[in-house]
Amino acid sequence: MKKVQIDYELFRKLIFYHLGSDDQYEEDIRNGLEEKLDALVRHELYTKYKTAPSEEEQEKARQEYLDKRGVSASYRW
Repeated sequence: MKKVQIDYELFRKLIFYHLGSDDQYEEDIRNGLEEKLDALVRHELYTKYKTAPSEEEQEKARQEYLDKRGVSASYRW
């Protein structure tokens, strides 16, 4: 089973939210988890790009990765 690390501050907010039913952290938690999910997706695409069996699949994964990173087409090779 894979493990995911999260920022200490996000972890602390999750604990306060769930144990203390404190809603003031809800937006911070949502944003932190969305950022983490985006990072996981980018990592997965990068890994797919580096390990793709064919050049066509490798290029497709590279383009998807660059799209997720927000790299404009003019900066790509």
